[in-house]
Formats: sequence, C-alpha cells, structure tokens
Amino acid sequence: MAYQRIVAKFGTALLTNGSDRLDKDIMSSLVEQVAKLHEQGREVIIVSSGAMASGRHKLGLNKRVRDIPFKQVLASVGQHRLMNLYEQLFAEYNITVAQALLARADLLNRAGYLNARNTLLALLELKVVCIVNENDVVAVDEIQEAVFGDNDNLSAMVANLIDADLLLILTDIGGLYTADPNRHPQARLIPQVEVIDSEIERLAADTPSKVGTGGMMAKVEAARLATSSGVTVVIADGREPDVILRLVKGEAIGTRFLPITSRLESRQRWMLSGLSTRGKLVVDSGAALALKDQKRSLLAVGIKDVEGEFQRGDIVNIYDPEGCRLACGIANYSSADIAVIKGAHSEKIANLLGYDYGSEVVHRNNLTVV
Repeated sequence: MAYQRIVAKFGTALLTNGSDRLDKDIMSSLVEQVAKLHEQGREVIIVSSGAMASGRHKLGLNKRVRDIPFKQVLASVGQHRLMNLYEQLFAEYNITVAQALLARADLLNRAGYLNARNTLLALLELKVVCIVNENDVVAVDEIQEAVFGDNDNLSAMVANLIDADLLLILTDIGGLYTADPNRHPQARLIPQVEVIDSEIERLAADTPSKVGTGGMMAKVEAARLATSSGVTVVIADGREPDVILRLVKGEAIGTRFLPITSRLESRQRWMLSGLSTRGKLVVDSGAALALKDQKRSLLAVGIKDVEGEFQRGDIVNIYDPEGCRLACGIANYSSADIAVIKGAHSEKIANLLGYDYGSEVVHRNNLTVV
C-alpha cells in the first residue's frame, strides 16, 4: 500500500522517553524520518504532544500538577519551546515548519472546520510540515484528562480533516496487547484489528498511560474515528528504528486498524447523500468543463446563478447550463456573498465584498463530481 498523505501523532511518553523533559535524540530521529518522507514527495502532518512536559521542566516542577489553570500555564510556557526544537531539527533538512493550535470547538464549528482544512491543505501544497497541537491554553476538556486523551482524538480529527491515507499513533508501547504488558509478561501483541468491538475496548481499558493524558483506550477511540473515515491507523512504539518509514512501506509493526470504508467512498457518500445540501449553483459551460474534465476548482467568474440560502461551509449542488447536476461541494462563500461576486474575476472579490476567503468558491479538494 502506497501511503501518500500521513498524519503522525507523537505522544508525551514517546517525546520524553518516560523522563521529565523532551528527549532531543528521539525527536531528532522522528524528524529525520519525516524529512525522508518529505524528500520522497509524501505529505506529512505531525500532531505533537509534549508542551506541558516541556513547560513543567522549564519551571522546575517535578510533581504532576492537577490544577487546570496551572496546567494551562505549563502549556503556555512549553509550547514555544517545543516548536523551537522542531524548528531547529527540521532546519537541518531545509524544511519549513508551521504551527496550528486547534481546539475541538474549532472543528465542530462549520466555518472553523473549513478554515482549518483549507489552511492545512494549503500548507501541504507548499511542502510545509505543520505541527498541530491542541490549544491547551484555552481547551479545558483536554487538560481535564477527558477519556479522549491529549492529542489522540485530535490526530484522528486531523486525519479526517485532510483526507489522510494513514494515521500513525506513536507512543512508548508496542501496540494493543491481550493484557497490559507492563504487568503481564505473557501478554501478546494483537497485530491487526478489523473491527473495534467490546472485546477490543476491554483490552484497551486495561492498558493505562504512565506519562501522557491518554491511555490505550484513548488511542483505540481515535482509531475508531479515523477508520470510520477511511483512514488506516497504526499504534506502535515510536522508539523502534525507522518505525515511520517502515510503517509507511506497509511493514507489520504494532497494531494496525483497518478502515471500515474507503476514504473516497466515505467523503463522496457524505457529500452526495443530499442530507446536508443547502443550496444550488448554476455554472456556465466553461466552468462545467473545468470541473468535470479538468478537475479544477469552481471560481466566481464561472457562476451564472445561485439558489437557496446557505452559509460558508455548507454543501451545495452544482448544475450545468442545461440543468443537469454535475457536482457537489463545500462552499467557501455564503449564498449572499456569491450573489454579489458571481461572474466576477477572482481579483475583484475583495473589492466587491470587503473581504476575501480565496479565489475558489468551491475548492477542488472539497468537490465531488457526480
């Protein structure tokens, strides 16, 4: 299996190697592997924990602090230190890095979901490696150590957001075992999971985390979310030599969770179902050709008419001049905005509206041709 777009989640236990500080050697190894994928032309987004551990070490605190506001202080102190280290390590390979701080509320909000998706996809196009983290300074749920864990659930949401092929959840344990391997030496690794059922959940619940906020249960919950979106998930020990490169090649390491639907089918079913469709756009023959045969984005200049009321981020049907539905997609502008900019060239959008969400009314990455 040739995985092209990968989300790699690095847990606190991995990045610290079980200590009270970030382990530069381990981080250097992980970055080197990502750099090699980057050189191969693959697309990688990193979801990284470790900010609070970095902040705790900087402030000289040894004990685990349970107070939420103080944990937010730790995240605030540690986040830029974590990013600074990534910046230094990737600079050795002349790779530009970016930072994206997300809270779950950002992705539940329609406009926030679209903004995050468009930004991450644009960074991938520019060959920038984005480091994503939960916005710990404001995201209380994660710091309260909710059952979804620190960044496990976020990594699955990011994989869904960018239509990833593969999600790697790398930690300090080899995968999902028949029992907690720290307490039961006879525990066996489960190499592959086709369906996450009650038995898999029970096994996950028996394997807690020693350092991070998310145990194995959080990772299995993340796997459930990602596999339902058509993403293959692997939970593995990030300290294994060249583990990222080997997993991307398809080597059997850790526990692999198989997707329950194809990525394309999942996305197409959602958009083509009509359940979330809010409006209709009619395009001219040139735009119809660009969408159907040239796999282009829909620009304002090609739109002849707009029907229905919808907001930015809603799904719209797209019709050709003869009244045949040719596509559907996520609108970058509301119906009111499109009524103003239809037929206009992209450079005029900002003048017409007073703001600009980009030249594409429907981006090709958010569009499905019927």
